[in-house]
Amino acid sequence: MTIRQLHHVQLAVPAGGEERARQFYGNVLGFREVAKPAQLAARGGCWFVCGESALHLGVESDFTPARKAHPAFLVSGLSALAARLASLGYPVTEDLPLEGYRRFYTADPFGNRIEFLEEL
Repeated sequence: MTIRQLHHVQLAVPAGGEERARQFYGNVLGFREVAKPAQLAARGGCWFVCGESALHLGVESDFTPARKAHPAFLVSGLSALAARLASLGYPVTEDLPLEGYRRFYTADPFGNRIEFLEEL
């Protein structure tokens, strides 16, 4: 058995959060929404891709935001992204340096922690 790569990351969102998810992940971050398979669409949520990264947002009835566990996205233009997020009212929280990277965290509209890194 060989694991070849990570296929996707899933985050939970509350019921009815799809439009806020589309605004944040689609309009703010530039992810492209892709259709969920028909057999899964009735569950709610939405799926996004950006480059080779896939993010699935699934509805959780007992929703609690992931405040520690998080996806981390490698980006270019980290400072511009931080400024854009801050100007739109999203938190920008720097953390201890990680060798070879600059990075910060934000929270999506539901309170899920998201990390962005840029190689030095």
